[in-house]
Amino acid sequence: MRRPQGWLWGKTNPGESSDPYYDLIDDFDLIVSSFQSQYGLRLSREFKNGMKWAEFKSLLTGIAPDTALGRIVSIRAENDKNVLKHFSREQRQIRSEWRKRSAKSMEPKQVEEFLEQMKQTFIDLAEGSVPH
Repeated sequence: MRRPQGWLWGKTNPGESSDPYYDLIDDFDLIVSSFQSQYGLRLSREFKNGMKWAEFKSLLTGIAPDTALGRIVSIRAENDKNVLKHFSREQRQIRSEWRKRSAKSMEPKQVEEFLEQMKQTFIDLAEGSVPH
């Protein structure tokens, strides 16, 4: 599969915005896994140590297509009919489910609140104050 321009953020031209091919909340496990495999970063530690939103966002935009998130995003974003006809049943299901769902839109304040909650959860986990 080829990687569409702006594949992760769903943008095709600078400044042009469309629905992204991932959901920050629903795909968070994929994001965590991808940060670990690509950057060797454990987000739980990085959030505890004060990773800023701008840094997180910059690293997220650089996630490669050979990571967990990258593979899913590549499937969701694929539009080449020749590639699509060779998709496995699982790939077709992933793409179909993504296309059927309505993209959740969050206000920037909601995103910040969610990230602050996630940061606190990771801090609590690192300190052992949240049961596993």
